[in-house]
Amino acid sequence: MVLLGWSVLWLLLPLGSRAQKLPTRDEELFQMQIRDKAFFHDSSVIPDGAEISSYLFRDTPKRYFFVVEEDNTPLSVTVTPCDAPLEWRLGLQELPEDSSGDSSGDPEPLEQQRQQMTHEEGTELFSYKGNAVESFASSSSPAGLYQLELLSTEKDTHFKVYATTTPESDQPYPELPYDPRVDVTSLGRTTVTLAWKPSPTASLLNQPIQYCVVINKEHNFKSLCAAEAKLGADDAFMMVPKPGLDFSPFDFAHFGFPPDHLGKERSFLAKASPKLGRPVHPRPKADIQKVCIGSKNIFTVSDLKPDTQHYFDVFVVNTNTNMSTAYVGTFARTKGEAKQKTLELKDGKVTDVFVKRKGAKFLRFAPVSSHQKVTFFIHSCLDAVQVQVRRDGKLLLSQNVEGIRQFQLRGKPKAKYLVRLKGNKKGASVLKILATTRPGKQSFPSLPEDTRIKAFDRLRTCSSATVAWLGTQERNKFCIYRKEVDDNYSEDQKKREQNQCLGPDTRPKSEKVLCKHFHSQNLQKAVTTETVGGLQPGKSYLLDVYVIGHGGHSVKYQSKVVKTRKLC
Repeated sequence: MVLLGWSVLWLLLPLGSRAQKLPTRDEELFQMQIRDKAFFHDSSVIPDGAEISSYLFRDTPKRYFFVVEEDNTPLSVTVTPCDAPLEWRLGLQELPEDSSGDSSGDPEPLEQQRQQMTHEEGTELFSYKGNAVESFASSSSPAGLYQLELLSTEKDTHFKVYATTTPESDQPYPELPYDPRVDVTSLGRTTVTLAWKPSPTASLLNQPIQYCVVINKEHNFKSLCAAEAKLGADDAFMMVPKPGLDFSPFDFAHFGFPPDHLGKERSFLAKASPKLGRPVHPRPKADIQKVCIGSKNIFTVSDLKPDTQHYFDVFVVNTNTNMSTAYVGTFARTKGEAKQKTLELKDGKVTDVFVKRKGAKFLRFAPVSSHQKVTFFIHSCLDAVQVQVRRDGKLLLSQNVEGIRQFQLRGKPKAKYLVRLKGNKKGASVLKILATTRPGKQSFPSLPEDTRIKAFDRLRTCSSATVAWLGTQERNKFCIYRKEVDDNYSEDQKKREQNQCLGPDTRPKSEKVLCKHFHSQNLQKAVTTETVGGLQPGKSYLLDVYVIGHGGHSVKYQSKVVKTRKLC
């Protein structure tokens, strides 16, 4: 164990001589110290192999320190934002010399070492901005003082940090299966049945786990911590820690829980009755539910509101460590009244549609004015779906749609169109569909027939890649994003990414390359190239291009994986 916080060093000062060196790590002593709440109170230590929770005031940075005492040490640091995006960075400073230059040969006082290490400018190893769970990992880290600095610019919030020098053996976060998506297997007026593949943590690692399901009407969550923050301090109260794995919660205010909601009468296992004479103010109930269901990987959510879109997230929790991992969430709209069998499409308005596995959905489009052409834009967010379009009973179109497709049909006065969407055998389908008689004025962005991204192999370098994509005659805004991936990143892994209808607002700002506008009246010249720089040699990157329409709706081109050259 080689992580040691400055708070531990600082609190050791009164126990030693007036001139101390950096103390070496004693495992048994450290375990005793972190369980001593008086010793560990409000310290800036990051312990090795245990997740800590803390609080951030808006625009007030918080710093944590730890020492890696030996070179070539594996290191992994994971930060989980809760309730608000974070800005955080990890830096490295060299350790001071063991002794001073005094003729006496006595070691430097600890205060001088601390000032020397904290005042010198270190090397930034990693930085991130956003609300996703993000990690820094290195298989061989140098010895030195590591500083983790966190900042919230939106509001007061809390967060979690986990650091370890034995990432291979720890495996504190439960693993996800090969396909980490949550499927909707049954849909009713007030019920939705969810199913997901089991985590390998229970079967392969023989560790106890349980699944927790979160339901709300606003959005999906990237971590259980974020969902619990929405629930509120009372419902998000930490679970009982296991000896030797978590810290004794001696002071909840320092773990990000407002003191107004936590009193001395609060038991760690259950809520005690309020003291006599103390007024109890009921908290408004949040429009969110969390249900932990044990090791079952199928669950039916009941008592939902009919004809309402709900978002569903599943988290697998290691019950030994209370640490969790998020599956890829999903969303679905509960059924409306039985008589509402056909959904009306409004001219120029994007409509979200959910089709259950092997199920069918009917949509009706009746233009209010005469028209020469009708354009259908269909975006299948997950798996392929079969699309049929009939005009006044006559079949005009029958195709399987995967990704983005645009169909333009000849119009007819007072014609009515019936769209039939049929789900496939793999799972439920989520789509965005738009029908319009005025394609030049609709809010869905226009697309070329070919939405691929082309990479130029001859223009690849060790630090950049040049790509091109097609545009249209209409002027659109295009944004390109990059993400480093493993060398064996495959097409199947692309499909397992989150909902393809999610826009660039779901991506971390650190992945954004640039945004630009372009178009060309000559379709043969409606092509643009861009060089993505700042890449690392011999690394693979996933490139995504989003086209954003005038109404704010976005569509993603087909993802492209490029690899930089190792030698230049």
